Amino acid sequence: MKVVVDFDLCESNAICMGIAPEVFEVREDDFLYILDENPPESLRPRLEEAVMSCPRAAIKLVD
Repeated sequence: MKVVVDFDLCESNAICMGIAPEVFEVREDDFLYILDENPPESLRPRLEEAVMSCPRAAIKLVD
């Protein structure tokens, strides 16, 4: 699985970081960073929650 973010849509509101901080991080520069583009399968439920919770639909998972 690969985490893909459309940074043109992303507002860096950190909702995804609150759900999966091992994968997403919003830094002091107010930009979102992907810490692990290929996270373990064990994180899939939380990543699916992050995808559904993103207000701009900027996150997707690719198998």
